Amino acid sequence: MPSVLLVGTPNSGKTALFNRLTGLNQRVANYPGITVDLSVGRFASIPELDLVDFPGTYSLRPISEEERVAVAHFDHSLADPEVVHVVCVVDATRLEKSLFFCLQVIRACQRQRRAVTVVANMGDILRRHGLRIDAQGLSSELGVPVLVVSARTGEGLDGVIERVSGDAPVSEPTLSQLNEDAEPDQLIASEGGDADSALYEEAHRLAERYGAPADVLLQTQSQLDRFFLGSATGGMTFALIMLILFQSIFTWSAPAMDAVESGVAALGGWLLPYIPGDVLRDFVADAVFSGIGAFLVFVPQIFVLTFVIGLLEDSGYLARAALICHKPLRFFGLSGKSFIPMLSGVACAIPAIYAARSIESPRARALTYLAIPLMPCSARLPVYTLLIAIFIPRETLFGGLVGWQGITLFGIYVFGMLAGLTVAGLVNRFTPSQEQMPFMMEMPAYRFPALVPIARKSVQRAQHFVTKAGLVILSVTIVVWTLGYFPNQGADLGASWLGTLGQWIEPLFQPLGLDWRYGVAIVSAFLAREVFVGTLGTIMGIEGAEENIVPLVEQVQASALPIGSGLALMVFFAIALQCVSTVAILAKEAQSWRIAINMVIAYLLLAWLAAWVTFQVTTALV
Repeated sequence: MPSVLLVGTPNSGKTALFNRLTGLNQRVANYPGITVDLSVGRFASIPELDLVDFPGTYSLRPISEEERVAVAHFDHSLADPEVVHVVCVVDATRLEKSLFFCLQVIRACQRQRRAVTVVANMGDILRRHGLRIDAQGLSSELGVPVLVVSARTGEGLDGVIERVSGDAPVSEPTLSQLNEDAEPDQLIASEGGDADSALYEEAHRLAERYGAPADVLLQTQSQLDRFFLGSATGGMTFALIMLILFQSIFTWSAPAMDAVESGVAALGGWLLPYIPGDVLRDFVADAVFSGIGAFLVFVPQIFVLTFVIGLLEDSGYLARAALICHKPLRFFGLSGKSFIPMLSGVACAIPAIYAARSIESPRARALTYLAIPLMPCSARLPVYTLLIAIFIPRETLFGGLVGWQGITLFGIYVFGMLAGLTVAGLVNRFTPSQEQMPFMMEMPAYRFPALVPIARKSVQRAQHFVTKAGLVILSVTIVVWTLGYFPNQGADLGASWLGTLGQWIEPLFQPLGLDWRYGVAIVSAFLAREVFVGTLGTIMGIEGAEENIVPLVEQVQASALPIGSGLALMVFFAIALQCVSTVAILAKEAQSWRIAINMVIAYLLLAWLAAWVTFQVTTALV
């Protein structure tokens, strides 16, 4: 199908423009041979045309691994006859920063005879400050159309659609000053040197002549930076924002979680009497409602977590947080750029490992790989939430703004992060060191987050979480239910096939105060961490079959699980149990299965030892 490529520098509003142009007609694709997420969408007003959103990059001569992957696929795509147009997005408020990459893209498109349009985004910000850019003059010099738009308000998008839908001519080079110094091919193919200098000088000249005055736009940003990056206020604000992040996971999602739980119970109570046959009825009650239903209750928390992180990223604060964290992270051999993959690991370890490609230093990138699996990912969230709901009361402080459950979750996340930093620091200290590359990060402009795209992304993340984990959980719960139900139709779970298998592994978990039921759930969680909840729900459902649909929290509370064992479970999951997908991606990115397998073994042993210490100390104190 004919397609349009959407490229641009980071923080140029490229993804917001993509969301505007495609609406809900989008998907994420991993292109063959290259592991990089590309968002692909169908134009809302041109259904026969695809729009491909490339990851943001600063140059077609890449530095980081992430940029190398993106640029390699961009070069490959330009040669594809299905590509009919290239849209290059620049930040109208920071024209010089974007124009260096834009000039490279124009030259690359001219070599491949591809039509290109430059889209100057964030025109609404210029208008709000009473500023403008000379789009016509810039277009004349570049030799390609320049359109001023606002992805936030939709201003000027009709011109973009009109441009890509027609037979746009291929513009010839008109930058005579550059052509006197180098041929177009040389501007792209040469390694640094004079070509880069010429492009930088030209980008500066064009921005000075046709762009908006930078000092007016930087004034507000400087005032905000003095607060968010100040020596006294920066650290306190960062800690407060992180606390709000984890507190919101409980506070904001609680009504939706209660609604899902009530809905699952009501649906089960209504449906079960109509199901014929004892075996089928028991399967639906134990495997579907007790197993998968127990997992679905926690999906609203995935939405809230993704939404809050999206707010931080879109507002421009996330880059500031990386800068704040650079100095303490450097102590552990990491860099400020490690913060963003580590925070991404709070959502999922797999995209976090991919995000580590942006770290230029190979050593810091390798140490970040060690830390990411210890980040408390969203797949662990159902486990933590279940255990917190069992042992921690729902009491709140300060008029309901802060609750003990949110504080406990914050503590678990801090523990996981500290564990990751400690491992990275020890490895950095006791292995041969390499010269670290300097830390450089662009500070994007502060702006009010685009709530609709963030909410849409959060919904997609929650849906992806359900669809990805749902099939695994369904498969596991069917196996667990079958093994636990037969040969005595669930009359004695301990005498079932599952109980027999559980007795073999029980000695591993008895020192933690856990019986075979929890051992089976822990082992199954290697497929996906959230499977623990579904497996445990299925086992508890078989045991309490006569009570039909009972919330898993109440079932575990009725089983009198000691608080020491509950804390040991939290510690065990915080350190161990990288899911099989994470192990595979680690091996691929680190280019070594030996490293990935060694990490699994080391973290499992460390997790068991830390859980045992937790159980022994808690038992002695309580």
